[in-house]
Amino acid sequence: MAEILSSPDDAASGGRLFENIMHFARVLRRAGLPIGPGQVLDALRAVEAVGLSARDDFYWTLVSVFVNRRDHQELFDQAFHIFWRNPDILERMMQLMLPDIGGGAPAGTGEEISRRVAEALSPGQNEHEGADEEAEEELTFDATLTWSAGEVLSNKDFEKMSGDEIRAALDAIKRMRLPIMDVPTRRYRAHNAGRRVDMRRSLRAALRSGSDFIPLMMRTRRTRHPPLVIICDISGSMERYSRMLLHFMHAITNDRDRVHTFLFGTRLTNVTRYLRYKDVDAALERVGDAVEDWSGGTRIGHCISEFNLNWSRRVLTQGAVTVLISDGLDRDEGAGLGRQMERLHKSCRRLIWLNPLLRFEGFEPKSVGIRAILPHVDEFRTIHNLESMRELTRVLSEETPRSLESMARWKSEAA
Repeated sequence: MAEILSSPDDAASGGRLFENIMHFARVLRRAGLPIGPGQVLDALRAVEAVGLSARDDFYWTLVSVFVNRRDHQELFDQAFHIFWRNPDILERMMQLMLPDIGGGAPAGTGEEISRRVAEALSPGQNEHEGADEEAEEELTFDATLTWSAGEVLSNKDFEKMSGDEIRAALDAIKRMRLPIMDVPTRRYRAHNAGRRVDMRRSLRAALRSGSDFIPLMMRTRRTRHPPLVIICDISGSMERYSRMLLHFMHAITNDRDRVHTFLFGTRLTNVTRYLRYKDVDAALERVGDAVEDWSGGTRIGHCISEFNLNWSRRVLTQGAVTVLISDGLDRDEGAGLGRQMERLHKSCRRLIWLNPLLRFEGFEPKSVGIRAILPHVDEFRTIHNLESMRELTRVLSEETPRSLESMARWKSEAA
Protein backbone atom coordinates (compact mmCIF):
# COMPACT_ATOMS: atom_id res chain seq x y z
CA MET A 1 0.00 0.00 0.00
CA ALA A 2 1.02 3.58 -0.53
CA GLU A 3 2.06 6.21 1.94
CA ILE A 4 1.49 9.96 1.89
CA LEU A 5 4.73 11.87 2.31
CA SER A 6 4.91 14.36 5.13
CA SER A 7 6.20 17.24 3.00
CA PRO A 8 7.09 18.11 -0.60
CA ASP A 9 10.78 17.90 0.37
CA ASP A 10 10.36 14.13 0.75
CA ALA A 11 9.25 13.86 -2.87
CA ALA A 12 12.20 15.90 -4.02
CA SER A 13 14.55 13.72 -2.04
CA GLY A 14 13.58 10.51 -3.74
CA GLY A 15 10.15 9.83 -2.21
CA ARG A 16 7.63 7.73 -4.14
CA LEU A 17 4.57 9.99 -3.90
CA PHE A 18 4.26 10.64 -7.64
CA GLU A 19 4.76 6.96 -8.43
CA ASN A 20 2.03 6.08 -5.93
CA ILE A 21 -0.34 8.63 -7.47
CA MET A 22 0.17 7.02 -10.88
CA HIS A 23 -0.43 3.60 -9.34
CA PHE A 24 -3.60 4.95 -7.68
CA ALA A 25 -4.79 6.25 -11.08
CA ARG A 26 -4.32 2.76 -12.56
CA VAL A 27 -6.43 1.31 -9.74
CA LEU A 28 -9.23 3.80 -10.47
CA ARG A 29 -9.07 2.98 -14.17
CA ARG A 30 -9.41 -0.75 -13.44
CA ALA A 31 -12.40 0.05 -11.22
CA GLY A 32 -14.14 1.71 -14.16
CA LEU A 33 -13.34 5.43 -13.91
CA PRO A 34 -12.43 7.04 -17.28
CA ILE A 35 -8.91 8.23 -16.43
CA GLY A 36 -6.30 8.93 -19.07
CA PRO A 37 -2.64 10.03 -19.07
CA GLY A 38 -3.64 13.70 -19.21
CA GLN A 39 -5.55 13.48 -15.95
CA VAL A 40 -2.64 11.70 -14.27
CA LEU A 41 -0.29 14.54 -15.27
CA ASP A 42 -2.85 17.10 -14.04
CA ALA A 43 -3.03 15.27 -10.70
CA LEU A 44 0.75 15.33 -10.30
CA ARG A 45 0.90 19.06 -11.03
CA ALA A 46 -2.06 19.79 -8.72
CA VAL A 47 -0.53 17.89 -5.78
CA GLU A 48 2.79 19.63 -6.35
CA ALA A 49 1.05 23.04 -6.33
CA VAL A 50 -1.23 22.40 -3.33
CA GLY A 51 1.27 20.55 -1.16
CA LEU A 52 0.67 17.95 1.56
CA SER A 53 0.08 20.01 4.66
CA ALA A 54 -3.27 18.29 5.34
CA ARG A 55 -4.86 14.98 4.32
CA ASP A 56 -8.11 16.73 3.34
CA ASP A 57 -6.24 18.98 0.92
CA PHE A 58 -4.66 15.93 -0.71
CA TYR A 59 -8.05 14.17 -0.92
CA TRP A 60 -9.91 17.08 -2.51
CA THR A 61 -7.06 17.74 -4.92
CA LEU A 62 -7.35 14.22 -6.33
CA VAL A 63 -11.17 14.41 -6.33
CA SER A 64 -11.12 17.59 -8.41
CA VAL A 65 -8.97 15.89 -11.05
CA PHE A 66 -10.22 12.28 -11.16
CA VAL A 67 -13.97 12.57 -10.40
CA ASN A 68 -16.22 14.24 -12.97
CA ARG A 69 -19.47 12.29 -12.41
CA ARG A 70 -21.58 11.87 -9.32
CA ASP A 71 -21.78 8.07 -9.55
CA HIS A 72 -17.94 7.86 -9.54
CA GLN A 73 -17.65 9.53 -6.13
CA GLU A 74 -18.40 6.42 -4.08
CA LEU A 75 -15.90 4.28 -5.99
CA PHE A 76 -13.24 6.96 -5.62
CA ASP A 77 -13.86 7.28 -1.85
CA GLN A 78 -13.51 3.55 -1.25
CA ALA A 79 -10.40 3.25 -3.42
CA PHE A 80 -8.81 6.32 -1.80
CA HIS A 81 -9.31 5.18 1.79
CA ILE A 82 -8.08 1.68 1.00
CA PHE A 83 -5.09 2.71 -1.08
CA TRP A 84 -3.92 5.51 1.18
CA ARG A 85 -4.11 3.37 4.33
CA ASN A 86 -7.33 3.84 6.21
CA PRO A 87 -6.81 1.14 8.92
CA ASP A 88 -10.47 0.19 9.35
CA ILE A 89 -11.31 -0.32 5.69
CA LEU A 90 -7.94 -1.96 5.01
CA GLU A 91 -8.75 -4.58 7.65
CA ARG A 92 -12.08 -5.33 5.96
CA MET A 93 -10.30 -5.50 2.59
CA MET A 94 -7.97 -8.17 3.96
CA GLN A 95 -10.98 -10.11 5.28
CA LEU A 96 -12.42 -10.18 1.76
CA MET A 97 -9.24 -11.85 0.50
CA LEU A 98 -9.36 -14.58 3.17
CA PRO A 99 -11.41 -17.78 2.69
CA ASP A 100 -14.91 -17.72 4.16
CA ILE A 101 -14.96 -20.20 7.06
CA GLY A 102 -18.49 -19.38 8.16
CA GLY A 103 -20.30 -17.11 10.54
CA GLY A 104 -21.72 -13.66 10.04
CA ALA A 105 -20.08 -10.45 9.03
CA PRO A 106 -17.91 -8.71 11.64
CA ALA A 107 -19.64 -6.15 13.79
CA GLY A 108 -19.24 -2.49 13.02
CA THR A 109 -18.92 -2.79 9.22
CA GLY A 110 -21.15 0.13 8.35
CA GLU A 111 -19.84 0.51 4.80
CA GLU A 112 -19.76 -2.22 2.16
CA ILE A 113 -16.71 -2.30 -0.10
CA SER A 114 -17.52 -2.32 -3.81
CA ARG A 115 -16.61 -5.54 -5.64
CA ARG A 116 -15.15 -3.47 -8.47
CA VAL A 117 -12.76 -1.72 -6.08
CA ALA A 118 -11.74 -5.02 -4.48
CA GLU A 119 -10.96 -6.57 -7.88
CA ALA A 120 -9.11 -3.44 -9.01
CA LEU A 121 -6.85 -3.52 -5.94
CA SER A 122 -6.05 -7.23 -6.32
CA PRO A 123 -5.74 -7.94 -10.07
CA GLY A 124 -2.95 -10.45 -9.59
CA GLN A 125 -5.27 -13.14 -8.27
CA ASN A 126 -7.26 -13.34 -11.50
CA GLU A 127 -4.04 -13.35 -13.55
CA HIS A 128 -2.68 -16.33 -11.62
CA GLU A 129 -5.94 -18.18 -12.08
CA GLY A 130 -5.80 -17.57 -15.83
CA ALA A 131 -2.20 -18.82 -15.93
CA ASP A 132 -3.14 -22.00 -14.07
CA GLU A 133 -5.94 -22.68 -16.52
CA GLU A 134 -3.62 -22.23 -19.49
CA ALA A 135 -1.08 -24.58 -17.92
CA GLU A 136 -3.61 -27.41 -17.76
CA GLU A 137 -3.39 -30.10 -20.39
CA GLU A 138 -5.52 -29.34 -23.44
CA LEU A 139 -8.29 -31.89 -23.97
CA THR A 140 -10.16 -32.58 -27.19
CA PHE A 141 -13.78 -33.76 -27.25
CA ASP A 142 -15.92 -35.07 -30.05
CA ALA A 143 -18.78 -32.57 -30.44
CA THR A 144 -20.88 -34.74 -32.75
CA LEU A 145 -24.60 -34.69 -31.85
CA THR A 146 -24.00 -32.27 -28.96
CA TRP A 147 -25.01 -28.68 -28.28
CA SER A 148 -22.78 -25.87 -27.10
CA ALA A 149 -23.30 -24.45 -23.63
CA GLY A 150 -23.95 -21.02 -25.14
CA GLU A 151 -26.75 -22.35 -27.33
CA VAL A 152 -28.38 -24.17 -24.41
CA LEU A 153 -28.16 -21.05 -22.26
CA SER A 154 -29.63 -18.86 -25.02
CA ASN A 155 -32.75 -21.01 -25.29
CA LYS A 156 -33.26 -21.69 -21.58
CA ASP A 157 -36.14 -20.02 -19.78
CA PHE A 158 -35.11 -17.47 -17.15
CA GLU A 159 -37.39 -19.21 -14.62
CA LYS A 160 -35.49 -22.50 -15.00
CA MET A 161 -31.96 -21.09 -14.74
CA SER A 162 -29.66 -21.90 -11.84
CA GLY A 163 -27.62 -19.28 -10.04
CA ASP A 164 -24.54 -19.86 -12.21
CA GLU A 165 -26.62 -19.77 -15.38
CA ILE A 166 -28.23 -16.50 -14.31
CA ARG A 167 -24.80 -14.95 -13.78
CA ALA A 168 -23.70 -16.15 -17.22
CA ALA A 169 -26.90 -14.76 -18.74
CA LEU A 170 -26.31 -11.39 -17.08
CA ASP A 171 -22.81 -11.28 -18.57
CA ALA A 172 -24.30 -11.97 -22.01
CA ILE A 173 -26.93 -9.24 -21.51
CA LYS A 174 -24.22 -6.77 -20.53
CA ARG A 175 -22.54 -7.31 -23.91
CA MET A 176 -25.72 -6.79 -25.96
CA ARG A 177 -25.87 -3.74 -28.22
CA LEU A 178 -28.86 -2.16 -29.91
CA PRO A 179 -28.37 -1.17 -33.58
CA ILE A 180 -29.40 2.40 -34.21
CA MET A 181 -32.46 2.77 -36.48
CA ASP A 182 -32.30 6.13 -38.29
CA VAL A 183 -35.55 7.80 -39.37
CA PRO A 184 -35.94 10.99 -41.45
CA THR A 185 -36.78 14.24 -39.66
CA ARG A 186 -38.37 17.46 -40.94
CA ARG A 187 -35.07 19.31 -41.10
CA TYR A 188 -32.62 19.29 -44.01
CA ARG A 189 -28.87 19.39 -44.42
CA ALA A 190 -26.58 20.15 -47.35
CA HIS A 191 -25.83 17.13 -49.50
CA ASN A 192 -24.46 16.98 -53.05
CA ALA A 193 -26.56 13.93 -53.93
CA GLY A 194 -29.77 15.29 -52.40
CA ARG A 195 -33.06 15.40 -54.31
CA ARG A 196 -34.21 18.88 -53.24
CA VAL A 197 -32.76 22.21 -54.30
CA ASP A 198 -31.46 24.39 -51.49
CA MET A 199 -32.50 27.81 -52.79
CA ARG A 200 -30.75 29.79 -50.06
CA ARG A 201 -27.37 28.17 -50.68
CA SER A 202 -27.88 28.34 -54.45
CA LEU A 203 -28.51 32.12 -54.39
CA ARG A 204 -25.54 32.69 -52.10
CA ALA A 205 -23.30 30.69 -54.42
CA ALA A 206 -24.52 32.76 -57.39
CA LEU A 207 -23.77 36.03 -55.57
CA ARG A 208 -20.29 34.85 -54.65
CA SER A 209 -19.41 33.76 -58.18
CA GLY A 210 -21.03 36.75 -59.95
CA SER A 211 -21.81 34.55 -62.97
CA ASP A 212 -24.87 34.70 -65.20
CA PHE A 213 -26.19 31.33 -64.09
CA ILE A 214 -27.23 30.00 -60.68
CA PRO A 215 -25.44 26.81 -59.52
CA LEU A 216 -27.96 24.48 -57.96
CA MET A 217 -27.04 23.38 -54.44
CA MET A 218 -28.86 20.27 -53.19
CA ARG A 219 -30.07 19.18 -49.77
CA THR A 220 -31.48 16.06 -48.11
CA ARG A 221 -33.40 15.24 -44.94
CA ARG A 222 -31.58 14.83 -41.67
CA THR A 223 -31.91 11.42 -40.01
CA ARG A 224 -31.96 10.59 -36.32
CA HIS A 225 -32.81 7.50 -34.33
CA PRO A 226 -36.17 7.82 -32.55
CA PRO A 227 -36.54 7.80 -28.74
CA LEU A 228 -37.14 4.44 -27.07
CA VAL A 229 -39.70 4.21 -24.25
CA ILE A 230 -39.89 1.02 -22.14
CA ILE A 231 -42.85 0.35 -19.82
CA CYS A 232 -42.16 -2.80 -17.76
CA ASP A 233 -44.43 -4.79 -15.44
CA ILE A 234 -42.81 -5.68 -12.08
CA SER A 235 -45.72 -7.54 -10.48
CA GLY A 236 -45.36 -10.89 -8.72
CA SER A 237 -46.05 -12.95 -11.86
CA MET A 238 -43.30 -11.06 -13.73
CA GLU A 239 -40.69 -11.04 -10.94
CA ARG A 240 -38.00 -13.28 -12.46
CA TYR A 241 -38.36 -11.78 -15.94
CA SER A 242 -38.47 -8.15 -14.79
CA ARG A 243 -35.24 -8.50 -12.81
CA MET A 244 -33.42 -9.93 -15.83
CA LEU A 245 -34.96 -7.30 -18.10
CA LEU A 246 -33.69 -4.51 -15.83
CA HIS A 247 -30.15 -5.54 -16.75
CA PHE A 248 -31.18 -5.43 -20.42
CA MET A 249 -32.68 -1.94 -19.96
CA HIS A 250 -29.48 -0.80 -18.24
CA ALA A 251 -27.37 -2.08 -21.17
CA ILE A 252 -29.61 -0.28 -23.70
CA THR A 253 -29.70 2.96 -21.69
CA ASN A 254 -25.90 3.11 -21.58
CA ASP A 255 -25.56 2.14 -25.25
CA ARG A 256 -27.67 4.96 -26.77
CA ASP A 257 -29.31 8.23 -25.81
CA ARG A 258 -33.00 9.12 -25.44
CA VAL A 259 -34.08 5.94 -23.66
CA HIS A 260 -36.88 6.37 -21.08
CA THR A 261 -37.78 3.54 -18.70
CA PHE A 262 -40.89 3.19 -16.52
CA LEU A 263 -41.78 0.40 -14.08
CA PHE A 264 -45.31 -0.34 -12.91
CA GLY A 265 -47.21 -2.66 -10.64
CA THR A 266 -49.98 -0.84 -8.83
CA ARG A 267 -48.35 2.54 -9.60
CA LEU A 268 -46.05 4.00 -12.25
CA THR A 269 -42.41 4.91 -11.47
CA ASN A 270 -39.94 6.68 -13.77
CA VAL A 271 -36.49 5.08 -13.27
CA THR A 272 -34.74 6.58 -16.30
CA ARG A 273 -32.13 8.59 -14.43
CA TYR A 274 -31.16 5.69 -12.17
CA LEU A 275 -30.45 3.36 -15.10
CA ARG A 276 -28.01 5.91 -16.54
CA TYR A 277 -25.45 5.02 -13.88
CA LYS A 278 -22.56 3.16 -15.51
CA ASP A 279 -22.28 0.73 -12.59
CA VAL A 280 -25.16 -1.73 -12.96
CA ASP A 281 -25.09 -2.61 -9.23
CA ALA A 282 -25.41 1.04 -8.22
CA ALA A 283 -28.16 1.57 -10.80
CA LEU A 284 -30.27 -1.38 -9.64
CA GLU A 285 -29.78 -0.42 -6.00
CA ARG A 286 -31.24 3.02 -6.66
CA VAL A 287 -34.06 1.56 -8.72
CA GLY A 288 -34.93 -0.73 -5.80
CA ASP A 289 -35.03 2.26 -3.45
CA ALA A 290 -37.27 4.26 -5.80
CA VAL A 291 -39.85 1.54 -6.57
CA GLU A 292 -42.27 0.68 -3.76
CA ASP A 293 -44.53 -1.91 -5.40
CA TRP A 294 -42.17 -4.78 -6.27
CA SER A 295 -43.82 -8.20 -6.72
CA GLY A 296 -47.31 -6.99 -5.90
CA GLY A 297 -50.50 -6.72 -7.91
CA THR A 298 -50.97 -5.19 -11.35
CA ARG A 299 -53.16 -2.26 -12.41
CA ILE A 300 -52.26 -1.95 -16.08
CA GLY A 301 -55.10 0.37 -17.08
CA HIS A 302 -54.46 2.77 -14.18
CA CYS A 303 -50.68 2.91 -14.84
CA ILE A 304 -51.06 3.38 -18.62
CA SER A 305 -53.56 6.15 -17.91
CA GLU A 306 -51.06 7.85 -15.59
CA PHE A 307 -48.38 7.54 -18.28
CA ASN A 308 -50.64 9.07 -20.94
CA LEU A 309 -51.61 11.91 -18.64
CA ASN A 310 -48.23 12.86 -17.14
CA TRP A 311 -45.46 11.52 -19.40
CA SER A 312 -46.58 10.90 -22.99
CA ARG A 313 -46.13 14.51 -24.13
CA ARG A 314 -42.64 14.60 -22.61
CA VAL A 315 -41.13 11.36 -23.91
CA LEU A 316 -43.24 10.29 -26.91
CA THR A 317 -41.72 12.88 -29.24
CA GLN A 318 -40.22 12.62 -32.73
CA GLY A 319 -41.82 9.26 -33.46
CA ALA A 320 -40.84 7.33 -30.34
CA VAL A 321 -40.89 3.52 -30.30
CA THR A 322 -42.67 2.13 -27.21
CA VAL A 323 -42.04 -1.32 -25.70
CA LEU A 324 -44.63 -2.67 -23.26
CA ILE A 325 -43.42 -5.64 -21.17
CA SER A 326 -46.24 -7.38 -19.30
CA ASP A 327 -48.11 -10.67 -19.08
CA GLY A 328 -51.43 -8.83 -19.43
CA LEU A 329 -52.88 -10.19 -16.17
CA ASP A 330 -54.71 -7.17 -14.73
CA ARG A 331 -56.12 -6.95 -11.21
CA ASP A 332 -58.74 -4.46 -12.37
CA GLU A 333 -59.97 -6.88 -15.07
CA GLY A 334 -59.05 -4.51 -17.88
CA ALA A 335 -61.11 -1.55 -16.68
CA GLY A 336 -60.44 1.32 -19.12
CA LEU A 337 -57.41 -0.50 -20.52
CA GLY A 338 -58.56 -0.63 -24.14
CA ARG A 339 -59.14 3.12 -24.35
CA GLN A 340 -55.77 3.94 -22.73
CA MET A 341 -53.91 1.52 -25.00
CA GLU A 342 -55.57 3.08 -28.05
CA ARG A 343 -54.35 6.51 -26.93
CA LEU A 344 -50.85 5.18 -26.30
CA HIS A 345 -50.76 3.50 -29.72
CA LYS A 346 -51.72 6.72 -31.49
CA SER A 347 -48.98 8.66 -29.66
CA CYS A 348 -45.97 6.60 -30.79
CA ARG A 349 -44.42 5.36 -34.02
CA ARG A 350 -44.59 1.67 -33.05
CA LEU A 351 -45.97 -0.17 -30.04
CA ILE A 352 -44.29 -3.53 -29.31
CA TRP A 353 -45.76 -5.83 -26.66
CA LEU A 354 -43.50 -8.42 -25.03
CA ASN A 355 -45.34 -11.14 -23.12
CA PRO A 356 -43.50 -14.12 -21.52
CA LEU A 357 -46.72 -16.18 -21.66
CA LEU A 358 -46.40 -16.34 -25.42
CA ARG A 359 -43.63 -18.93 -25.00
CA PHE A 360 -46.26 -21.62 -24.36
CA GLU A 361 -47.44 -23.42 -27.47
CA GLY A 362 -51.06 -23.55 -26.31
CA PHE A 363 -51.27 -19.84 -25.46
CA GLU A 364 -54.62 -18.23 -26.25
CA PRO A 365 -55.68 -14.62 -25.53
CA LYS A 366 -58.39 -15.47 -23.00
CA SER A 367 -57.56 -12.92 -20.29
CA VAL A 368 -59.61 -9.70 -20.34
CA GLY A 369 -56.44 -7.61 -20.11
CA ILE A 370 -54.74 -9.43 -22.99
CA ARG A 371 -57.83 -9.08 -25.20
CA ALA A 372 -57.95 -5.35 -24.45
CA ILE A 373 -54.28 -4.76 -25.32
CA LEU A 374 -53.90 -6.89 -28.48
CA PRO A 375 -55.91 -4.73 -30.93
CA HIS A 376 -53.63 -1.75 -30.28
CA VAL A 377 -50.11 -3.17 -30.73
CA ASP A 378 -47.92 -3.49 -33.83
CA GLU A 379 -45.76 -6.38 -32.60
CA PHE A 380 -46.59 -9.20 -30.20
CA ARG A 381 -43.55 -11.23 -29.09
CA THR A 382 -42.29 -13.35 -26.24
CA ILE A 383 -39.51 -12.36 -23.86
CA HIS A 384 -38.35 -15.27 -21.70
CA ASN A 385 -34.73 -16.10 -22.65
CA LEU A 386 -31.57 -14.66 -24.20
CA GLU A 387 -32.59 -15.61 -27.72
CA SER A 388 -35.83 -13.63 -27.44
CA MET A 389 -33.82 -10.62 -26.22
CA ARG A 390 -31.52 -10.84 -29.25
CA GLU A 391 -34.59 -11.08 -31.47
CA LEU A 392 -35.93 -7.93 -29.79
CA THR A 393 -32.77 -6.01 -30.67
CA ARG A 394 -33.26 -7.04 -34.31
CA VAL A 395 -36.91 -5.91 -34.26
CA LEU A 396 -36.03 -2.55 -32.71
CA SER A 397 -33.46 -1.91 -35.43
CA GLU A 398 -36.07 -2.22 -38.19
CA GLU A 399 -38.26 0.56 -39.53
CA THR A 400 -41.38 -1.52 -40.23
CA PRO A 401 -42.71 -4.63 -38.47
CA ARG A 402 -42.45 -7.97 -40.26
CA SER A 403 -45.07 -9.96 -38.36
CA LEU A 404 -48.17 -8.42 -39.97
CA GLU A 405 -49.73 -11.82 -40.67
CA SER A 406 -49.22 -13.10 -37.14
CA MET A 407 -50.59 -9.83 -35.70
CA ALA A 408 -53.72 -10.17 -37.84
CA ARG A 409 -54.20 -13.68 -36.44
CA TRP A 410 -53.79 -12.56 -32.81
CA LYS A 411 -56.14 -9.61 -33.28
CA SER A 412 -58.79 -11.80 -34.88
CA GLU A 413 -58.60 -14.22 -31.95
CA ALA A 414 -58.85 -11.37 -29.45
CA ALA A 415 -61.85 -9.84 -31.22
